[in-house]
Amino acid sequence: MSPQETFDRLAYYYAYEVKLRNREMRFDKQTINNLVAMATYMTDPKSKIGIMLCGTCGNGKTTLLLALRDLINERFHSGDFNHLRNYSCNDPYFEIYLRFKDVRDILEIYKDRMRYAELRSERLLAIDDLGKEPTEVLEYGNVTNPVIDLLEHRYLAQLFTAVTTNLDAKQIRQKYGGRIADRFNEMMEVIVFQDVSYRK
Repeated sequence: MSPQETFDRLAYYYAYEVKLRNREMRFDKQTINNLVAMATYMTDPKSKIGIMLCGTCGNGKTTLLLALRDLINERFHSGDFNHLRNYSCNDPYFEIYLRFKDVRDILEIYKDRMRYAELRSERLLAIDDLGKEPTEVLEYGNVTNPVIDLLEHRYLAQLFTAVTTNLDAKQIRQKYGGRIADRFNEMMEVIVFQDVSYRK
């Protein structure tokens, strides 16, 4: 798809997601800039393997990530990715779709080792609200870091990961440590959302 086609489809799904929440769609300058940034990211062959949408609450980060999910899933079901089936290691259930999870879901899934292993290895994964989860989890007396473990695995495996967060760069470094912050810098393009809330 061209950048313009990608922008048009993202805008369509963005408006669709807004309508699902019974809100009024406003294609203001900020929204258009964010859609352009996402369309550019999706169509630039030199883009990094992940993307981070960051900013304060209510400014459209989750809506844009849902629009990305909708577009990727649409393209798979339209047959655009059929040529990739040759690279699926003969997996008859090979699919390309963006799995969307709230960060707190990851802590719940972590309790089921099989489901957690599958989630870590999803081809495409979107994590909403990174940073609102506790960094450490106590499990049978042991301190674990499920989200950090998942992010480390995806970095090493070079798997597409998209996240939304209300944290800024300094807060990410404080919460997850310098190692994860540096890996985010390497693997993720960043779209910074302006300090405006559409929930008012």
